[in-house]
Amino acid sequence: MLALATGSAQDSLRQQVRAIATAAQGTVSTSCRLAGTSLNCDLNAHGHPPMQSVFKLPLGIAILHQVEQGRFSLDQPIRFKPSDRILPHAYSPLQDKYPEADVDVPLRELLRLSVSLSDNVAADILLRIAGGPAAVNRYIASLGIRGFHLVDDERALHHKRDLQYRNWFQPAGAVQLLRVIGENSPLNAADTKFLSEIMTAPAERTRLGAELPAGTAVAHKTGSSDVDNGLAHATNDIGLVTLPDGRKLAVAVFVTDSRADEATRMRIIAEIGKAAYQAATRKP
Repeated sequence: MLALATGSAQDSLRQQVRAIATAAQGTVSTSCRLAGTSLNCDLNAHGHPPMQSVFKLPLGIAILHQVEQGRFSLDQPIRFKPSDRILPHAYSPLQDKYPEADVDVPLRELLRLSVSLSDNVAADILLRIAGGPAAVNRYIASLGIRGFHLVDDERALHHKRDLQYRNWFQPAGAVQLLRVIGENSPLNAADTKFLSEIMTAPAERTRLGAELPAGTAVAHKTGSSDVDNGLAHATNDIGLVTLPDGRKLAVAVFVTDSRADEATRMRIIAEIGKAAYQAATRKP
């Protein structure tokens, strides 16, 4: 088995991550784990970075759990109500397609829009039918995940940006959740497969995977804030990277309150992803 077995290897990886993080002109919070190894790239792993749209992954898992409990079915039509719209304009392919709302949308499509495309209106509809933030918090905590804290929906964040700091995810907790999905999913096989499909994109189209070998599968969820007066509140990506031997490397990177430009923030996430991947595939 390929494994990181020595303390010096761990120190080297963490030093590499700290060096990469210096370009952020802000705070970088990371964690990574690989089953059967001591791989560890933690930096501020128990901090409280604003997660932005990263919350749509735990939300999706909570909804799929409710599907399995019989509350919904994936093909069930869910009403997109006029009151669900986020006005003035927020990022939402759903709202762009149906600007007047008042239509039924299959639950499966709402999940795809929310997790794959980060559709804000679709996510708020899912959050509404899930029972609100408290219901999602309870379910994620029931999985043994610590450090997930959801308070406000996308509508609230759209109208008051400072609220984003109330929605946070500790990188260590994000990696815990990724490992649960990848190693011991609480969902049945069909729903786990569906979740993986709507999370997965070619590496080059993700932040974490941008510098990984072509063809590497990355099942991930990003999160991004607006940039206010040169300050980027949140530039995030968490994901499961499939290694050449089929194992899943869980990585979470949150770049918070950064003065660096967008290209630099994206490069930081990509370089940390690459460093973790190289450490995970290096022979002991």
